[in-house]
Amino acid sequence: MVSRLPPKPDFESIETAALASADRRTMLLALIGNLSFSWSNNESMFIYVLMLLLDTDEISAAIVFSTLNTTRARLDLIQRLALIRIGQPEVREELDDLIERFTVATRLRNEFNHAMFMLNEQGDITHTQSLRIVERRGQFKFGETRKVDQARIDEMSAAIHDLRDLNRDLWDFLPRLQASVPARAGPER
Repeated sequence: MVSRLPPKPDFESIETAALASADRRTMLLALIGNLSFSWSNNESMFIYVLMLLLDTDEISAAIVFSTLNTTRARLDLIQRLALIRIGQPEVREELDDLIERFTVATRLRNEFNHAMFMLNEQGDITHTQSLRIVERRGQFKFGETRKVDQARIDEMSAAIHDLRDLNRDLWDFLPRLQASVPARAGPER
């Protein structure tokens, strides 16, 4: 009987050989960790954006934020609220730019956080296999395979740097957003 399964790796050989490539693998895993860390810190900054747009407190904004179960849904809500709450077009455009920069980093973060990693006989991480199902012309394919080479490592390093800059830009943007969103009058007491 012919199996449709891939061949079982020779785990003992790979683990033995992997000792020699541990530094590269550790570096790659550290980049993935830093990418995830930086991305998460930026995503949480949008709680403050939501707080200002909803004219509410931090915990209420965090509840709304965490109730939406995808990053895309959270950003869609922010962009819709921005249309009705931000009167200055340049502030809305700046917010849209910040969201777009975050979205670019999200694609790369998702790629590494939702992937299967392929190893060679020496235990090197050589490729990622996307866990997404892709349909093209009625044909289904199990995700995209991408090589993990120096260009990919450079792409990750650049994304981490971009996320660092984005975090600073979000902090600088919050006071401008606050100034451009009118506070709602509370009930008379």
